[in-house]
Amino acid sequence: MAIKNDNIISYRLAFVVVCVVAFSFAIAIKLFNIQWVGGEYYRKLAKQRTVKNFEIPANKGNIYSSDGSLLATSIPEYTIRFDAVTPSDENFEKYYVGLSDSLAKLVGKSSGEFQRDLRKAKNTKNRYFLVAKKLTFTEYMRVKQFPLFKLGANKGGIIAEQQTVRKHPVGLIANRTIGYERDGNQGKGLEYAFRKYLNGTNGHHWMQKIAKNQWKPISDINELDPVDGYDVISTIDVFIQDIAHHALLKQLEFYKADHGCVVVMETKTGYIKAISNLGKSEDGSYFETQNYALTESHEPGSTFKLMDLIALIDDKKADTSSVYNSNGGLVMIQGRPVKDSNHHGYGIASLAKGFEVSSNTILVQATYQAYKNNPWQFINRINSYGLNKKQGLQIKGEGQPVIPQPGAKNWYGTTLPWMAFGYGVSMTPLQTLSLYNAVANDGKMVKPIFVSEIKEWSKTIKKYDPEVINPKICSDETLLKVRKVLENVVKNGTGKGLYSPDFSMAGKTGTAQVNYSKAEMSYASSFVGYFPADQPKYSCIVVVHNPDKSKGYYGADVAGPVFKRIAQKIFTDVPSTNKFKSIKLKSPKQEVLYREFEKKSQGNTNVVPNVKGMAGMDAVSLLENLGLKVKFTGVGKVKKQSINPGETFKKNQIITIELS
Repeated sequence: MAIKNDNIISYRLAFVVVCVVAFSFAIAIKLFNIQWVGGEYYRKLAKQRTVKNFEIPANKGNIYSSDGSLLATSIPEYTIRFDAVTPSDENFEKYYVGLSDSLAKLVGKSSGEFQRDLRKAKNTKNRYFLVAKKLTFTEYMRVKQFPLFKLGANKGGIIAEQQTVRKHPVGLIANRTIGYERDGNQGKGLEYAFRKYLNGTNGHHWMQKIAKNQWKPISDINELDPVDGYDVISTIDVFIQDIAHHALLKQLEFYKADHGCVVVMETKTGYIKAISNLGKSEDGSYFETQNYALTESHEPGSTFKLMDLIALIDDKKADTSSVYNSNGGLVMIQGRPVKDSNHHGYGIASLAKGFEVSSNTILVQATYQAYKNNPWQFINRINSYGLNKKQGLQIKGEGQPVIPQPGAKNWYGTTLPWMAFGYGVSMTPLQTLSLYNAVANDGKMVKPIFVSEIKEWSKTIKKYDPEVINPKICSDETLLKVRKVLENVVKNGTGKGLYSPDFSMAGKTGTAQVNYSKAEMSYASSFVGYFPADQPKYSCIVVVHNPDKSKGYYGADVAGPVFKRIAQKIFTDVPSTNKFKSIKLKSPKQEVLYREFEKKSQGNTNVVPNVKGMAGMDAVSLLENLGLKVKFTGVGKVKKQSINPGETFKKNQIITIELS
């Protein structure tokens, strides 16, 4: 019996030994596998979990207006933290009071509070104590020289985190055109369209994990320093933009309209000097919602009649003196009625008179009779102007124009006559403006341009010259007649309420019915033209959607006054750019500021002025007009400036101002 028990014990012992040996063997195999087979992988994984190469975003380039104002700029902001474990006890005791005194002067917190908090961080071994945030670059450089921190990250425990903030110094004016860029390759406007120039090249630096989701730089030196992006020089003129924005806003508010847009284009170049797009929010206020001028393609209505007039005269199908019968304001075409807004019609009138009073019956009869047997002659002219396709603008999102083509599915017996008064076709405001601008520009049609130049400081990287779409849309003889008729629209026609003997304008009113599917009809009121009429410098289009019909909805009443206000203000309020040694100043107020500065500096404009207490926008304008590159933080009035008043500076030297 004892022998049997001994055998059982022996078997059990042997089993245990075998298991232990097997387990040890398995451990050895696993250790071998970790060390040699997967060693590289695990070492790399361990390093990734404790040391990581972080990306340092590059500062985006600035977006400037044509007059040198900042439209968008990137401002670096710094957060300073303290790793209380890194400094030795000896260094901490030696420097923490001096560090507290320095920080108190910078942040506004008392030295005693900093001493208490730093001591507490040291005692609790806090490796990520928040010291200060939203510091400018200049402030960050000062902090690096404070007691203890000047020993660096490895001995002084300073942790500096940088982030870049995008600011719009002029506020929300032209906000949709300036645009934005978001993660995931999304964005709008200039920010998105020119991101490859603006974004620059990101840098890298190694950081070590010190706590849960907390990292600190391993050294003060980046592995790869970021490279700032280029600057984009837009065609926008801030002063004209301000005029256009407020003229449109005033009219939208009065008519309680749904939305509207205005564009001012420089005639010779196609440069967009102002573009405002305002939509109504739920509370009734207006703000930049979307770029209607560029994206919204809709039936233009009577502003399209300019195409009829050019084609008829240039193809010698009719002349301005050709006579038509408005037939009491009603004619039948293909069994369908065409009516005038004047229900009594205009009697027997010339083509010029019909255009001036915007008679549908006269323009439809003239166009239909001339081209019904050969509609391609009319359509080919439109196609030659590029109005049947997108213009390929610098900003993405352009609306698709619709010009029916003979033989296509959307071509019917009534298509041609309905096109004659702006229905059955679809165009964006910018596309319509391009046609009118061509008439003002001696027949040369140019593409609308939003950016004139890409620059790195004073060096030009890329230049965008005027781009011709069609070198001559019609003969000079036709142009003379058409321009005379457009001028008479304002003098004697539907736009006569806008006429001023002191200032000449030319253009066309438009009132298009839209939203047919809705129970209640709504309208798009427009006015498009150029000024001065004799020597055009600017062309302009105004479109207002769904104005309160109880107050009026005709283009002459709703959109026309916006056009007139812009035209007159541009030539009466915009200051000369030839004053003060060719320095560009944007308002009478800034002229006064510059005069005062020039007097105090005895004419030496290489001296930094005192801008403390000055409004931020005025300070930025003054400093940049002197040749400084301005970076700023905050909003409001200037609280601090990085270069002291009275010091001399070099052109393109950076100055940082802090706004309260």
